Amino acid sequence: MSVLRMAYLALAIIGAIWPMAGLWPWLSANGPDPRALVAAWTVDAPNAALFTDIAISATAFTIWVIAETRVRRNWSALWALPATWLIGLSCGLPLYLFLRTRPVR
Repeated sequence: MSVLRMAYLALAIIGAIWPMAGLWPWLSANGPDPRALVAAWTVDAPNAALFTDIAISATAFTIWVIAETRVRRNWSALWALPATWLIGLSCGLPLYLFLRTRPVR
């Protein structure tokens, strides 16, 4: 595996662990309530702006992944979409790059 692919994989792992480490205490205290989570993310203007920025970026990334996967027929790259929407863009984007840069057979 190339150094570049190892870097993508490392970033995907870090991008999964680090945000979840911050989210687990909130989930333990509040439960898996999506409405409460969105309310917490949008409690003030800076948080709402960051939430909107990330949501727009994740949406654009989703469109790109779907479009490129249809062309390249790299169906395993679609694993990046649940990683993006269930964990975060910090996991989904490097995971997609890792899956996209695998050697072609």
